[in-house]
Amino acid sequence: MSILTGSDILVTGGTGSFGKAFVRHALDHLNPRRIIIFSRDELKQWEVRQLFDDDPRLRFFIGDVRDQSRLERAMHKVDYVVHAAALKQVDTAEYNPWEFVRTNVVGSQNVIEASIDAGVKKVVALSTDKASSPINLYGATKLTADKLFISGNHYAAAYQTRFAVVRYGNVMGSRGSIIPKFRALHEAGKSLPITDLRCTRFLITLPQAVEFVVDSFELMMGGELYVPRIPSMKVTDLAQAIAPGAKMHDVGLRPGEKLHEEMISPEEGRRAVALGSRYILQPDLATWGYQTPADGIPVPEGFHYASDTNDQWYTIDEIRKILETE
Repeated sequence: MSILTGSDILVTGGTGSFGKAFVRHALDHLNPRRIIIFSRDELKQWEVRQLFDDDPRLRFFIGDVRDQSRLERAMHKVDYVVHAAALKQVDTAEYNPWEFVRTNVVGSQNVIEASIDAGVKKVVALSTDKASSPINLYGATKLTADKLFISGNHYAAAYQTRFAVVRYGNVMGSRGSIIPKFRALHEAGKSLPITDLRCTRFLITLPQAVEFVVDSFELMMGGELYVPRIPSMKVTDLAQAIAPGAKMHDVGLRPGEKLHEEMISPEEGRRAVALGSRYILQPDLATWGYQTPADGIPVPEGFHYASDTNDQWYTIDEIRKILETE
């Protein structure tokens, strides 16, 4: 039985791709007492109500993570929080930097403050590969958010609230996925635009991401940054899995985009241990009493976790099988 079973859970950004997948998993497998979906868009909330047939265990709060008082009201008697709300478009961030700071940075601190004040037990915040060695503003805001959540354990040391972060790369089937676009272009007989024919990416499915977050609640003591050990793929292999035999052309890296994804930088690797199907980046300073997991295995000197140097790879056939389940 999960610690989430029979509990009150709040999901910020609960109408997004991850939020809906998490809610479905929780309703089907965790039997929560209550799930609070906290988001800004009333239309999306209405759509989610229809999606889940107005399940009586669901509650809907219109609100923005920029508003701490609204978060405090929504977190009343909440046990666990999944923080999935964020602004995420790389190019949009470069044109609207302060808006991303207000949501991804200030909003994260508001979640931290509200969680402590409301007596929440555990908070897991979602990060991104772009927070590792960030080269764009979106990545920089998420790295800042990661550090805020880890440091939030200092503020909460005298309270029960504890914070952890999960970081993963591309999610297959998430909103804005390239998959429908590639399929449409292939059906129209057009060449597929590839950012760079050398590109590699990590790949995780929505169900895998949800299960990773649920398991993180079970494992966390507070202060961990969890990274899943998952296979890489070549972007050209993804294209061939979606549209066999399709022509491809190189369109070049967009501003702020990396040729290969990185989830643990060499500097972060000095704090990493391997634990089963995940890596744990341990906090630099832990005044709240964090302890290294007894079964955690230190990674080799100079460890660097990136999609091009990964030791696990998806084949085209394996990618195709995953696509069939999406």
